[in-house]
Amino acid sequence: MTHTLPINSRLITLLRDLHLPAFRESYEELAKTAEKESLSYPKYLLALTERESEQRQQRKIQRLLRESRLPLEKTFRSFDLKRIPVPVQCIVNNLLDGSFVDRKENILAFGNPGSGKTHLLCAIGQELIQHGRPVYFTTCSLLVQDLLIGKRNLKLARVLKRLAKYQAVVIDDIGYVQQNREEMEVLFTFLAERYERGSVMLTSNLPFSKWEQIFKDPMTTAAAIDRLVHHSIILELVDIPSYRLEQAKKKGGKPERRKEGKVTLL
Repeated sequence: MTHTLPINSRLITLLRDLHLPAFRESYEELAKTAEKESLSYPKYLLALTERESEQRQQRKIQRLLRESRLPLEKTFRSFDLKRIPVPVQCIVNNLLDGSFVDRKENILAFGNPGSGKTHLLCAIGQELIQHGRPVYFTTCSLLVQDLLIGKRNLKLARVLKRLAKYQAVVIDDIGYVQQNREEMEVLFTFLAERYERGSVMLTSNLPFSKWEQIFKDPMTTAAAIDRLVHHSIILELVDIPSYRLEQAKKKGGKPERRKEGKVTLL
């Protein structure tokens, strides 16, 4: 016993210095198991290493979820895939392995308010994070504000660099709130910088034919659409009744109102 305590104390100190918390917490428990089951030293070490790896992966996922700013309630568990067309269901199932991110492809979801666009892309985003891929969620309005502040402070490059670390950026409600020309210029700058370097996942109630309302200029509109569509997968959620309206009818109340800045969205 006199020899065991200094060894354990020294081992705990070293494991803490090496940032191996699962080793530190589990080595005694697994040592007893290994002794009872007559496991070899390599098998004991493998069991410890696997536990450390699993816990490290879980900590990474939790960190990525916090940093993503995704609404964590919007998962596939809470999404009724049967509400969307069968062809779209098939496309979504093929997206879940995340290979579209490796190909730097964009996901463009179009549909009426309440069709499930945001929920669907957020659920895909959370699946990407479960595979260790960094994802960032923002509304179009907030993204434009961040970019514009960066530009005015001569730090736009820094903002773009921060966003570049995410393999996928989810932009919600592009075109929902009308922006002025300067704001749309920074949005175009972001899309141009992102082109073939990282995936963009966006939702919009406006078809491409009305995107001139967003970018204010025919050439800028065409250039933005061209960059987004070149490597893209389009999800059309058309002719789908509003989920919020359906829920309100079931409750016998009025549809919820979503608020973004000074604009009230139904």
